[in-house]
Amino acid sequence: MAAKDELGRQGERLAADFLRSRGMPVLARNWRCKEGEIDIVARDGRALVVVEVKTRSGRSHGTAYEAVGHAKLLRLRSLAARWLAGQQERFDSVRVDVIALERFAGDFAIRHERGVI
Repeated sequence: MAAKDELGRQGERLAADFLRSRGMPVLARNWRCKEGEIDIVARDGRALVVVEVKTRSGRSHGTAYEAVGHAKLLRLRSLAARWLAGQQERFDSVRVDVIALERFAGDFAIRHERGVI
């Protein structure tokens, strides 16, 4: 497995643990359909939260948060509708969050931006 892939998996595990530690149950991880993938689907009270996770080991290509573009966020909103279509549970609102993780000297810094779109 490539080091980049392992870093991404580690970041997604840390992000899921981070959300759970803040009382947000994780409903799905790496949910896929033909239009794309949602890294994490979680619940925050009565809100459905679709989470994009970006993990970086350096800033040579910008920060992890900067790596999430507007087009990706719009696609996540659309993917949330696809995910909801297959569920019986209903939610009062849908939110798109970004969790950006950056590893420095072996330790991770976590930035959680709520409701980015």
